Amino acid sequence: DVAAGAVLVAAGPWSGEVARAFGADLPLRPRRGVVLVTTRMPHAIFHKVYDGDYFAATQSSDAALQTSSVVESTPSGMVLIGSSREQVGFDERLRVAVLRELAAKALRLFPFLAAASIMRSYGGFRPYMPDHLPVIGADPRVPGLWHASGHEGAGISLSLATAAMLAAEFTGGAAPTDAAPFRLDRPTLQRHLAEAAS
Repeated sequence: DVAAGAVLVAAGPWSGEVARAFGADLPLRPRRGVVLVTTRMPHAIFHKVYDGDYFAATQSSDAALQTSSVVESTPSGMVLIGSSREQVGFDERLRVAVLRELAAKALRLFPFLAAASIMRSYGGFRPYMPDHLPVIGADPRVPGLWHASGHEGAGISLSLATAAMLAAEFTGGAAPTDAAPFRLDRPTLQRHLAEAAS
C-alpha cells in the first residue's frame, strides 16, 4: 500500500479499469487501431495526408470498424499507412480484412504504393470517451482521485496542455486553459451516460 493525498489515473486505454479499482466508474473504453508499414523506399510523400473520412471516423461513436487514410513517410523512407478505429475491447488479434481496407484506401491517394512492400503492421488501443473529449481534473465522487485520460489519438500532442491544467488545479494557480469542458461532470458526458443508462 502507498498512501497519497492524490492519485492521478493516466493509464491510457486502461484508465477505465484503473478508475473502477478506485471505486469510480469512468466510461472510457479501448478503441483499437492498426497501421501498415512499408519497407524503405525513395521519398515521394512529403506531408502527412488525410482523406476526407478521417474526421468523421475520429468523431464516430460507432463500435464497428471505421477506416480512413492517413499516410506519411518516416525520415528513414518507410511509409506508415493508417488509420482504423474499432471498439473490440482489448482484442489484439490481427484481422487481415482491416489491413486490406487500409491498403485499398491508401492506394486511392497514392497509386504508386501498389509497388511498395509491406514489412509489418502494428496496432494499439486508444483511450476512447463517448463524447470524444478527454477527462482532465478531480473526480468529484472520490476525494483525492484525479483523471488525465481519454485523449484518444491525441494524447502525446495534448500532454503538455493537460499537465499545465492539472498543475494549476493541484497548486491553485492560474490555468492556461479553462478545464471545465474536460471535467467528469461536463454536460456532454452526462448526456452520454444518461442515454447509456436508459
